[in-house]
Amino acid sequence: MWRWRAGRRLGLRMLHNGPETLEELVERHVVKPAKGQRHPTAGLTTSRREALGLYREILRTTRLFTWTNEQGVAWRDLLRESARMEYEQARYETDPEIIARLLVVGRDAVQAAIDKFAVKAEELIKKESTPSLNARPDRWD
Repeated sequence: MWRWRAGRRLGLRMLHNGPETLEELVERHVVKPAKGQRHPTAGLTTSRREALGLYREILRTTRLFTWTNEQGVAWRDLLRESARMEYEQARYETDPEIIARLLVVGRDAVQAAIDKFAVKAEELIKKESTPSLNARPDRWD
């Protein structure tokens, strides 16, 4: 608390860009905006929120890909680099139709990757759980 007060004396707001007074805090978070006015904290647009959500979902999904390619690089890292590159290429896109298309295609790609991963995992589980015909136990107890 002392650091915040010291920073405030210097004209700095170190903790966040939040309200200065209790009244501003209550007005921002409790009092509903008048009809027809936007809420002051609604700073992110819907497409931006969706893009951030998709990016987080990509990062969560890439955790599943732990194996490496022929060069010894983890697929997780390659997928994350690829996603970051695609996001950087579309960073300054302003056309809402193109943004919506990119989001839909991205969601479809993530869902397809999850589905393929699930199918492959099921195949591996079935392969491991079925005993081989050539394997015979040495001893029956």
